[in-house]
Amino acid sequence: MLPKEKIQRINYLSKKSKEAGLTVEEAKEQTKLRKEYLDTFRESMRGTIENVRVFDPNGDEVTPAKLRAKQQRSKPLN
Repeated sequence: MLPKEKIQRINYLSKKSKEAGLTVEEAKEQTKLRKEYLDTFRESMRGTIENVRVFDPNGDEVTPAKLRAKQQRSKPLN
């Protein structure tokens, strides 16, 4: 998760770009912050998806084999 200050800056630059436009430096900063935000979001989403287990109505696990294999590789050794 990005710090609150960075999210506020992203929102500020977005609002400013719609109202008055951005300088070249601000546009570069906006691009950099958006990329950082998307990278963080994707990493978080990937972590969530890789920890999902799927069950059918009968209670049987039907997690796709590819995902189960990934989960097995990621398990920490005790």
